[in-house]
Amino acid sequence: MRIRVFLLAAGLCLAALPIHAQGILPHSFGGWSGTTDNYITTPIKTEEEGKIAQQQSDTAREFGFVSGEEGNYARGGESLGVRLYRMKDASGAYGLYTYLRSPEMVRADLAEHSAMTQGQVLVLIGNLVLEVSGPSLPKSKADLQPLVAAVKSRAEEGISPTLWQRLPVKNVEHYTDRYFLGPVALNQFLSLGQGDWLGFSQGAEAEIAKYRVGGRELTLLIADFPTPKGAQEKLAELQQQYNVNNPKDGSEAKYYAKRSLTLVAIVSGAQSEAEANALLNQVATNSEVTWNEPSFELTQPNIATIIVGTIIGTGIICAFTLIAGIAFGGFRLIVKRLLPDRVFDRSSQMQVLQLGLSSKPINAEDFYGLGSSQQK
Repeated sequence: MRIRVFLLAAGLCLAALPIHAQGILPHSFGGWSGTTDNYITTPIKTEEEGKIAQQQSDTAREFGFVSGEEGNYARGGESLGVRLYRMKDASGAYGLYTYLRSPEMVRADLAEHSAMTQGQVLVLIGNLVLEVSGPSLPKSKADLQPLVAAVKSRAEEGISPTLWQRLPVKNVEHYTDRYFLGPVALNQFLSLGQGDWLGFSQGAEAEIAKYRVGGRELTLLIADFPTPKGAQEKLAELQQQYNVNNPKDGSEAKYYAKRSLTLVAIVSGAQSEAEANALLNQVATNSEVTWNEPSFELTQPNIATIIVGTIIGTGIICAFTLIAGIAFGGFRLIVKRLLPDRVFDRSSQMQVLQLGLSSKPINAEDFYGLGSSQQK
């Protein structure tokens, strides 16, 4: 009934949307043939249905519902109903998938996230959620593979939420975990207060699951906040406004909570704090710090090694400078002796600045002894 009303509400949302996103469902697959149509909205008959439809419509918008398609397929005397929900991103699609999934379902092996009963199949494909209804669906599972492949080619891939990985595995009830992006869907399963009591407007995301402990059913909610400070402030607010961790005597609703870094975990239905902590302590906080780069050990030499190294290094530099100077100067002297006035210090291009400290003028030719030979 919940899913049927949800489809009606989704149709109401579709009526005001453009048609550009339609036409994803194929006309035939695996021997099944049919046509695809837009959702056809039907009038709301009763006030009660109207209230439920409004709630489900708000839930659809909360998950980011964009558009949808519905088609009927036939093969021989058999028929299938197929519905496709297009969400704005993979996170919203995952939330809708967990919202529509029921504990009676088993894994369908049609995709990473897929579940089925005898009469219903749910498949999460990127930002799309595919729902198939009909009789004896497990026998037709192989026929649904082409349908899933056709829808996958039109899906927008994205990163699905990983918050469910922090839920404890022990004593969890099958397929009771659900992902939330807003208070409308969350308050249908757990509500401590009115409206956005958890803090979705502050950037939180939440996951819920049910556990069977000591013959009783416990509900565990984990909420992840952008910063540790935000999580700390939210826990303090819950303790003050809703008596979390300090339930009043005679109170039927008892809530216990624990914070770790950006994560706030809340348990409902526990009879005592010890029972609640047994479940809260199993929540994976992912607080380990890892470093994948290769590491090395930095060693600092002692002062004696530094001084000796400095002396040796200075000596090597001085020796290199001395050898280079002798080599350069020796090379010039040899060339000047073998090729006077041809390569270095040519008298025709050389001028000497004189300070006049002696009576004898300086002649550039005197550097090669040319002046004396000319005077003779």
